[in-house]
Amino acid sequence: MGFGSYDESEQENQDLDADFDDDDGVNAAENTHDGDVEFEFTASNDELIDQLSDIKENT
Repeated sequence: MGFGSYDESEQENQDLDADFDDDDGVNAAENTHDGDVEFEFTASNDELIDQLSDIKENT
């Protein structure tokens, strides 16, 4: 056999195990959350703008 040659009998006798169990996958809807998220801001808009300005100056 030369480079790139193969035994055709080996190619014909390959068995592919395609039996996939449904239990092996991930159920994306299993961990859904139907709720609310609330944020409480303690800084004023002016304080936040000042912080943003400081960040921009340092980058």
